[in-house]
Amino acid sequence: MKISTYHSYDELPLFLNAELVAKVLGVSISSAYELMHEEVFPSVRIGSRFVVPKDKFQQWVERHTGENIARPILRLAVQIGSKQTGGAR
Repeated sequence: MKISTYHSYDELPLFLNAELVAKVLGVSISSAYELMHEEVFPSVRIGSRFVVPKDKFQQWVERHTGENIARPILRLAVQIGSKQTGGAR
């Protein structure tokens, strides 16, 4: 698992691309792309690009971790990593 380089959501821009989603969650960019194509993930398609509004990303993290957004989101990164490896951890 990669380690997130962000410590606060205030550091993020208004829209996140796949690279930023990967960095924030501490996952590979391919995992971020996969997540951004999921219907339940709040990504927005602009032409051929997918971006995520920061406020919707924060809400999504809160719903899927049950934690305050100021806390680390490592549990979510583990869930995504587990999905990528078929659940074996």
